[in-house]
Amino acid sequence: MKKIKYSTSGHHSWTTGEIAQYRARHTVGTKARLALDLLLNTGGRREDAVRLGLQHVRNGRVQLRQAKNEHRSPVDIDIPLHPELQTNIEATPSGHMTFLVTEFGRPFSPAGFGNWFGDQCDRANLHHCSAHGLRKATAVALAEAGATAHEIAAVTGHMSLEEVERYTRAAQKMKLADAAMAKLKRCTASVPLSPQWDKLARKS
Repeated sequence: MKKIKYSTSGHHSWTTGEIAQYRARHTVGTKARLALDLLLNTGGRREDAVRLGLQHVRNGRVQLRQAKNEHRSPVDIDIPLHPELQTNIEATPSGHMTFLVTEFGRPFSPAGFGNWFGDQCDRANLHHCSAHGLRKATAVALAEAGATAHEIAAVTGHMSLEEVERYTRAAQKMKLADAAMAKLKRCTASVPLSPQWDKLARKS
């Protein structure tokens, strides 16, 4: 029997409300909060987050080689250090080569970090959220801010622009819809309602 193919959007992309909910539960100075800001403000994967340390922060920039395909098609990231991330790094000293360590003071494995971060999401009542979902949230936020596909890829390290362009198209579609509805609102504002619609509007 042939497997049925179906489309999926993959990991859930965090909303701004979910990010705020996590931050309300995990305050600045906690390892859980630093983990979120490392992922969100670098656009990295979980295997990148567990490698990051002070040696990757130079002259106000975050510079690292992504773990994915590092021995086959290496991607070097060089992005400005976000002020929010800088604040959390300074508030959460680790004394280790990596910012994030286990309770035993050892670096996380990517899988171990993913499980640990999932527990932090559960504590914030965000059971459907994951570390990778923050990478998607970063791409979405950049697209909504008007960044081009190439600009987003320079942050996230995507080698193919196909997925990145999906974020930009979705953001552009939303802005176009907002502009279209604003025009419709202006157009209909001066048009008197029919008696039937006016009656319904008054009831509502």
